[in-house]
Amino acid sequence: MTSSILPPLLGGALIGLSASFLLLANGRVAGISGVVGSLLAPVRGDVAWRVLFFGGLLAGGMLLAWLRPESFAAPASLGSGGAALLVVAGLLVGLGSRLGNGCTSGHGVCGISRGSARSIAATLTFMAAGVLTVFLVRHVF
Repeated sequence: MTSSILPPLLGGALIGLSASFLLLANGRVAGISGVVGSLLAPVRGDVAWRVLFFGGLLAGGMLLAWLRPESFAAPASLGSGGAALLVVAGLLVGLGSRLGNGCTSGHGVCGISRGSARSIAATLTFMAAGVLTVFLVRHVF
C-alpha cells in the first residue's frame, strides 16, 4: 500500500466506525444534515449529543487546517468570487439534503450499510448529479 491511499483509507474506516458506534450506542444515524437540522429546532433532551457531534466535526476541521493548511487552499478555478460561490454552493447542498431527506453521510454511509433502498437510490442520485456537474463545468461552461 502506498502512503497516498493510506490517509483516505483510514479516514473512511474511522467514519464507518464512528457511524456504527453512534448507531449502536445511541440508536442515532450519523447524518450531518439531520444532526445539524435538529439543532435549529431543538428537542429537549436531544441536544447535548448533537452539539458534541457537531463540535467534534468543527474541531476536527480546525485541527486539520492547523496541521495541514495546504489542504484548505481554495482552487484557483473559483476566481475572485470564490467565497460567495462557496456560500451559494453550501446553501444549495443544504437545500438538496432537505429535498432528499438526508445527505451523503446519512444515506451514503449509514443508509446503504443498513440496506435501505431509499438510501441506495438517493446515493445513486447524488453520484449522478456530481458526475453531471463535473462534466458540465469542465466541458460545457
